[in-house]
Amino acid sequence: MSATLIPWDTGGPYAVAFSTRLGGVSLGAFESLNLGLRTHDEPESVDENRRRLCEAIGVEAEGLAMNRQMHSAVVNRAEPGERGRDGDGLWSDQQGVPMLALSADCLPVALVRQNGSPGLALLHAGRLGVLAGILEAGVAALGGRVAAAVGPGIGPCCYEVGDEIADAYRARFGSGALRGRNLDLWFAAERVLRDAGVVSIERLDMCTACDPERFFSHRRDGRITGRQGVIGHVA
Repeated sequence: MSATLIPWDTGGPYAVAFSTRLGGVSLGAFESLNLGLRTHDEPESVDENRRRLCEAIGVEAEGLAMNRQMHSAVVNRAEPGERGRDGDGLWSDQQGVPMLALSADCLPVALVRQNGSPGLALLHAGRLGVLAGILEAGVAALGGRVAAAVGPGIGPCCYEVGDEIADAYRARFGSGALRGRNLDLWFAAERVLRDAGVVSIERLDMCTACDPERFFSHRRDGRITGRQGVIGHVA
């Protein structure tokens, strides 16, 4: 069984897709396409899942670039095969360098440059990263005219937050970022991207917590769960 992906048609020389939990070899709570090594899953299973993911978009897993994610606003230039730098965004204008950003409720976000030479950025944007500036940093790293896609993440139907986060989002985005005690991270991400000059924004509006058949969710499952994400390269 091959990895089941949700492709983004960028209209340009890019291959970009959001992964689901379907099509891998992991077992139990990590069934089946868990992409996260910093879990309790078997490393051999994660390696095979990443290989299948790369195969699905036509790249070699050995060249896959990843960050050590930390809810920051750091966007690194991707180097083939490098996976140890701290950061929550990767970007490249080099053809054929695969990049992967992981998520389990946070938003996986893809950005593409639409004018000039091709450029792609992949971001991990959670409630802390959005406030820290990861989305603006991704747009700035690419420059030019940018289009965005916001992938599967926890929706306002399921994302209850405490007063500290609620107050911070209300202060920055107004009442539209909250539905009662629930945070609308999709709304906030779109607002930030538009304010950063992104005109074309596609939102999947797929809630990871609502859909256990297709997605892992930290909020739904607790600490023992897998990771999906967004993968892509300049084609």
